[in-house]
Amino acid sequence: MAADGLAPEKNYTGGFTNATEIRLRIGNGGAGQSGLVGALADEFIKWMVNSNVGWKPFKVGWYLGDTTQSLEFLEQGLIDIAITYNEAAENQSLASGAAVERVYGFRDHFMLTGPDSNPAQLTIGKDDAYTMFNKLNKFGKAANQTVSHHPPVSLSTPPTRFLSRFDKSATNIKESALFTAIGQVPWAYAYSTWYHQYPRFPQQALLAAGQLNEYTLTDRGTYLSSPKSVQDSVKIYIASTDAADDPLLNPARALRGAKVPDNNLWVAKNFMTFIASPGLGQKVIREYSVNNQTLYTPAP
Repeated sequence: MAADGLAPEKNYTGGFTNATEIRLRIGNGGAGQSGLVGALADEFIKWMVNSNVGWKPFKVGWYLGDTTQSLEFLEQGLIDIAITYNEAAENQSLASGAAVERVYGFRDHFMLTGPDSNPAQLTIGKDDAYTMFNKLNKFGKAANQTVSHHPPVSLSTPPTRFLSRFDKSATNIKESALFTAIGQVPWAYAYSTWYHQYPRFPQQALLAAGQLNEYTLTDRGTYLSSPKSVQDSVKIYIASTDAADDPLLNPARALRGAKVPDNNLWVAKNFMTFIASPGLGQKVIREYSVNNQTLYTPAP
């Protein structure tokens, strides 16, 4: 069922064959593609039905959208819950009244991946994220130079290229922040062959980066939920820890919108309780895995 022209990417029923009506609409990108949103939705439906006498099974719809899109959907009333990854944007949503409640959902973790040939000469275990992005900029620009450098910069084969999702997603905002932190804005220049603008969703972007031998910023959930062939096509050069000050940490928070229909408001409020509760949503997050690999960590 579409809501004002917005169709769910997938519906979840909690395993109930008699579930027909969408009572909760959740917007998200990467955690939807990895399956976590579905796992949360299924357990939430079962919890609601089993905890409330006479409560009928229902559907939860997942609506594919990055952080910027999900917050826009929330403001328009096209979804009820947005699971997003940019605190500043979330603060604006709350300040404007588009969102009325926020809870910490889980921790995802950004990682920088690239070709095994490592043309940017990144040093695992020594270089931090800022140093790595500085090298990407240095060797990427060097590959485009037609004049000699003083001192000369060795060109790499294949050349250093960085794939940017360039779509206002949380991933795009994070990689932009890392570049600006080292005083670089590669997207501000005329089209460059080393800074590849590729506005796609997480799994599609990682697939392309592997096929094209390009570096890219992705997240642990996307990487581990991608096919083995995609994982094997890239190398992880640095990944986030759970430390709050790690620049690659990717916290996810759930926001409840102000325009939830009255007949579904109780459902939306209960989902916020569910996702934040240690024995409910947090348990789903802690135990969720793909191919025996845990994708996310619970809220701190």
